[in-house]
Amino acid sequence: MLEEEYAPATPGHPSLPPSAAGGRPASLELLEQLFRKAGEEAALLRRGGRVTEVSPTHYRVRGLSSAARLGDVVEHHGRQGVRTGEVVQITERDILVAPFDQSADAGVADPVYIRGSFRVSPDASWRGRVIDALGRPVDGGSPLAAGTAIANGIPGALKRQRVDQPFQTGVKVIDLFTPLCFGQRLGVFAGSGVGKSTLLAMLAAAHAFDTVVVALVGERGREVREFLEDTIGEQAMKKTVAVVATSDESAMMRKRASGTAMSVAEHFRDRGDRVLLVVDSITRFAHALREVAIGAGEPPVARGYPASVFTDMPRMLERAGPGATGAGSITAIISVLVDGDDHNDPVADSVRGILDGHIVLSRSIAEQGRYPAVDPLGSVSRLANRAWNDGERLLVTRLRALIGRYEETRDIRLLGGYQQGADPDLDAAVRQVPLIYDALVQSPQDGPVADPFAELARHLKKQEKPDG
Repeated sequence: MLEEEYAPATPGHPSLPPSAAGGRPASLELLEQLFRKAGEEAALLRRGGRVTEVSPTHYRVRGLSSAARLGDVVEHHGRQGVRTGEVVQITERDILVAPFDQSADAGVADPVYIRGSFRVSPDASWRGRVIDALGRPVDGGSPLAAGTAIANGIPGALKRQRVDQPFQTGVKVIDLFTPLCFGQRLGVFAGSGVGKSTLLAMLAAAHAFDTVVVALVGERGREVREFLEDTIGEQAMKKTVAVVATSDESAMMRKRASGTAMSVAEHFRDRGDRVLLVVDSITRFAHALREVAIGAGEPPVARGYPASVFTDMPRMLERAGPGATGAGSITAIISVLVDGDDHNDPVADSVRGILDGHIVLSRSIAEQGRYPAVDPLGSVSRLANRAWNDGERLLVTRLRALIGRYEETRDIRLLGGYQQGADPDLDAAVRQVPLIYDALVQSPQDGPVADPFAELARHLKKQEKPDG
């Protein structure tokens, strides 16, 4: 069997076989030299191979082992036309390809050609558009203008700017207890149905950013349009680039969506913009990585996740953050869908160690009707001290102490074991914490709050006046 094929780059020309010695015949070398002398820059020949084995999610190709590299895009010519896929494994005899389409849809002996490494070429005109994981428009608008290809380079650790400039998100509970800085990476940890997507949309509407990039990875197709049109809104969409890979798309598309969104964010960061990147969710990205890796034969090592999952996630998340001197920054809000409300599952535990803080959404708080359902005791921002002044730091410390005292005595109070006057700190907590909880309630319709500390003070004074 021939180990590789050479096919003309232009259709309609017959393929020429290699020489008996296994290399390219002298006639082809001469033709290519004449072709280049004629002024044509395109390569005369493309490297190709043949499909030898097909499974529901992958197919193997013989003849491309020496030319392919991991991550290369290949072009498959089958009954349904031209389809693309990505090289996920290379052996001495063949390569394994994961298709971008839902199924492999390949047949034995179908021709496959290498197209090279995957690159996204964002442009400033992409703002306001919705694209798929391969950078193609899916909003029915005009074709996208091609900009500069992104090489996915991560700035050196000592070349990056420092993260020290805070900003207001407009969400009271976050600006009070877990304030953020430009270039910070924050995780939103939540189970299903506790208001995670709504909180992400409220953060995406922050006025502090020049550009917003939203990656919807593995979302239900029904909710995509609602999220973009209703939750984010028409005004915020004007500065937003949305990258969508729904749950019915292939694992490769769900895997690529986060990387494409990151490349778009890097483009705007490098031109000096302050970029907000919202990824919903990193857990579904990890699920896609797991599906591709197991299909390639990797053994699972932690609750079904292969080791490469915990290599690829940090590599992708490290691309966010401050840029080099003179560039902008990427502030990343990464949602983590906690499977079974277990905050110590492998994905959540790994991501928590990479990010610069985490916000925990509590199901018990959501069941009380308090949204956003942020747990102020379980949420941490590692850069909070760069955002608070001394007075704000002392106030937040006092608020946390009151809330902690109130929550730890909840069962005792429900059983009737609380007596007013026995513990002054508990008396203050019982009197003030319900008012604090009421002050933290906020919906997207309420709009952003410019000064959360002043808003909290006004609310507490207003509620205490009748008792005075």
